[in-house]
Amino acid sequence: MSKYLLNKFLYTVDRDPALVERYRSDPRELVTWWEASLANTLLNCVAGESSTWLRFTDDERAALVAHDHVRLFELGAHPFLTLTLFIAMFERDNTEPLQYQKAYGARLAHFDLPYPDIAT
Repeated sequence: MSKYLLNKFLYTVDRDPALVERYRSDPRELVTWWEASLANTLLNCVAGESSTWLRFTDDERAALVAHDHVRLFELGAHPFLTLTLFIAMFERDNTEPLQYQKAYGARLAHFDLPYPDIAT
């Protein structure tokens, strides 16, 4: 399991409106493409430098494809990264102010301290 890789996915997808739309409309395609294309590139580094070993576990991949922010939190993804990305994808589907944010929080309400470790 790589909390770094989960958070890198959430961070990079959230910063590109085209990737946000791809993730919303076809999450399996985007996760598969991202893992093959961007997972092993280094953030903020010289072009051409990369690693070769980073891969999602089956559980991480399934949670990403399902847009399951609760499972992603359990796996160590940072909740602010999932929240900002998922707001970009799903807030438009709601009619009430903060409706998505409230639902997001309600689905995480069963967690007690200590929360899952989100340190990378």
